[in-house]
Amino acid sequence: MNVIIKLVSVFSLLFLVSCGGKEEEKKEKITIQTKKTTTTETKKTTTSNAIPPSKRVDLVNKGVGPIKTLVLSENIDQNMVKKGQELFKVKCGACHKPHKKFIGPAPTGILERRTPEWIMNMILNPEEMVKEDPLAKELLVEHNGSPMANQSLVEDEARAILEYFRTLKEEN
Repeated sequence: MNVIIKLVSVFSLLFLVSCGGKEEEKKEKITIQTKKTTTTETKKTTTSNAIPPSKRVDLVNKGVGPIKTLVLSENIDQNMVKKGQELFKVKCGACHKPHKKFIGPAPTGILERRTPEWIMNMILNPEEMVKEDPLAKELLVEHNGSPMANQSLVEDEARAILEYFRTLKEEN
């Protein structure tokens, strides 16, 4: 009798376990037929959009930031270049390489494409530049959304880096 009670208990337990816990969901397939509409969008392509922002020439835009006017002398200040080169290595070298695109664009030839004011404002004020300057916004997109880090440089340091940029020439 004891064995029968144990067997009935085990079978009852197995029955309860096998029936509980798994509920199959009934999935109803509802098909709604809609008309397919196609829209054709014409995208205007201008020369400025055909050239990537890093290669585009804009010698009018001064950017957004503290630098409103900057006049460069004809002579390059070699002491400032040396200081700028060191600052560039320490502060900018993680994302920029002088002669090739890395995380950010290469500064080689930048003064042939941008105003000195724009460059200085980008160095000193990168957050506001990517929010308000159309070209900086496009550069952000071109460089996969990698924003330029604010290195908290002062104006003299940014100016030294700009002087260093003046010495960078395209490699042949």
